[in-house]
Amino acid sequence: MERIREIFARQNSEALYERLDGGSERPDGEPNDAEEQAFSWTDYSVFMLLGVAMLWAWNMFLAAAPYFQRRFESNDNLLRNFQPAILSVSTVGNLGSMIVLTKLQARANYPRRITAALILNAVVFTLLAISTKLFLHVSTGFYFAFLMLMVLSASLATGLCQNGVFAYVSGFGREEYTQGIMFGQGIAGVLPAITQIISVLSVPKKQHVDGAAQESSTSAFIYFLTATVVSAATLVAFFYLLSRASSKQRMKRTLDDEEPQLDPSHNERKSIPLTRLLEKLFWLAGAVFLTFVVTMFFPVFTPQVLSVRDPSTAPRLFQPAAFIPLGFFFWNLGDLIGRTGPALPALRLTHRPRLLFLFSTARVLFIPLYFLCNIGGKGAAIDSDFFYLFIVQLLFGITNGYLGSSCMMGFSEWVEPDELEAAGGFMSLCLVAGLTVGSFLSFFAAQTS
Repeated sequence: MERIREIFARQNSEALYERLDGGSERPDGEPNDAEEQAFSWTDYSVFMLLGVAMLWAWNMFLAAAPYFQRRFESNDNLLRNFQPAILSVSTVGNLGSMIVLTKLQARANYPRRITAALILNAVVFTLLAISTKLFLHVSTGFYFAFLMLMVLSASLATGLCQNGVFAYVSGFGREEYTQGIMFGQGIAGVLPAITQIISVLSVPKKQHVDGAAQESSTSAFIYFLTATVVSAATLVAFFYLLSRASSKQRMKRTLDDEEPQLDPSHNERKSIPLTRLLEKLFWLAGAVFLTFVVTMFFPVFTPQVLSVRDPSTAPRLFQPAAFIPLGFFFWNLGDLIGRTGPALPALRLTHRPRLLFLFSTARVLFIPLYFLCNIGGKGAAIDSDFFYLFIVQLLFGITNGYLGSSCMMGFSEWVEPDELEAAGGFMSLCLVAGLTVGSFLSFFAAQTS
């Protein structure tokens, strides 16, 4: 972490917006106020926690895939399609909320949006936790409808959080805070998978055979309740951030809605046309869009890829109950590693947006690699768990984390200071649009796998 601090400290003396004519300077030639704000590890930590909360809900749904498989095992159609359905409902709800929120940027109250998102997430996952104990015998159709409603609600909360956090952090003028958010998102992917693996391995094998359903419900209860705790803790930390001088300085500088003004026109930010942002950020927006289109195939394939070892003799780590979350762990570990890459000057490509776009396009080559693995226990063309875990999952995750972080950190170099908040919301919109398109394409992967 100290290394990250030193890197960004050196960059403060550079003209980060040098690609624009005076983009980072006031008319008098002085640096923009946003760049003068001192770095704070406390602020960094809160933004990292916001990143964790932002994607913790999403990863809870993925980590609970074995539990959902048990709930839908009596219905082959739902069993095959519940994962693509979760992805599609989640991303459509997320995209819809992002479009509406981006259009409402002029009078946006970003702290209020973040607060509402965290409260909604806590409510959703409390209900999901309760459902694992009180509604075990409802029909699969009823539970599927309930699950889709919870997924939709969580996606709306994610949209509020994404739009609010990326817009809010841009006002601090510190790229390392954005990196902290992306780093927190990576942590949110790793921890749920670790939790599930530990829960499986910690229960004696006999109990998994005789009482698998009860153990599955207990594990899911823990997963969902953990998401509630994370959201509540993040809300407390965010309230603390709002009380800090750095946040008050940022709010004063951007004329936040919570500060009453004598002139009503001061309460309204200048609305930035999306076409202008697209023109300035075409390559970066395209890169983040394509990155997450391709990424959305991994949640569909990962629950279906099994170890090449014989399940009857393989160690418990390589049996489906643990091997599936192990696959999620390796992908998210790679994603976490990739998100730290842009912090190193030698690895930063924010000044080469066309190259980032090219790399994001090339990631489509990872999709055929899944068909070389043991999908559904039907056999693998490459008979190796190492190939699946390290070559496919780990590298696929690394490229996602690196390209996603590079795009979300680099957009500030290509817009004017008064366009930063709108640009942050626009880039989040492109990210969610990529997730939405990828989720619909994943239905085809579910049918062919």
